[in-house]
Amino acid sequence: MTNPTAAMLVIGDEILSGRTRDSNMHHLAGELTARGIDLKEARMVSDDRAAIMAAVQALSQAYDHVFTSGGIGPTHDDITADSVAAAFDVPIDVRADARALLEAHYARTGTELNAARLRMARIPEGAVLIDNPVSTAPGFTLGNVHVMAGVPAIFEAMVASVLPSLTGGAALLSDSIRVDRPEGEIAGPLGLIAGRYDDLSIGCYPFQLDGAFGANVVFRGTDRGRIDAALAELRSELGL
Repeated sequence: MTNPTAAMLVIGDEILSGRTRDSNMHHLAGELTARGIDLKEARMVSDDRAAIMAAVQALSQAYDHVFTSGGIGPTHDDITADSVAAAFDVPIDVRADARALLEAHYARTGTELNAARLRMARIPEGAVLIDNPVSTAPGFTLGNVHVMAGVPAIFEAMVASVLPSLTGGAALLSDSIRVDRPEGEIAGPLGLIAGRYDDLSIGCYPFQLDGAFGANVVFRGTDRGRIDAALAELRSELGL
């Protein structure tokens, strides 16, 4: 059985301008790998309605799950919820259950639930809320698209809320070997091994250290025996 597939859509001008460094994709990739869901693609788009809509439509048709981060806060440039609703051609408005969560949260903190904060209760019709134990304002799942905050602590909490509801497959295993030779010297034997183990993902990642070239070869797959066998063959071929 093949594992479910996923894509991530990172939304925000601050990411593309270089002002903010994205860490959410790295976190999501690790969590999905452990769950047996294969992250196949990641995209970054600006705070642009048409770009978000196009990306959501394309990714939701191509993969089993889509995870978005960013653009669901209280300010004018937080347009992700509206864009996702438009991508699915459904209406969006303040929803009673989301509003109740915010009302209770701001009552506890003694803060006004003003019009800007109430924007975070606008949920597309038919969506399921995603719990936010950090700051209460919920994310949501619409179809196969999971819409979450961009703030890393909140994003990570929302991922933890969503993952138990998703069916995973076999966890991806990996092992690696460091080879202190240039890529060009190991490419031939490595290519032959990759051909014999086409059920594995075998990557070669070069480095330079103190003027010398080398490479880390990483074997990934769901069968520990196959990984061990491929690794042993490479060691034998290279005399390691």
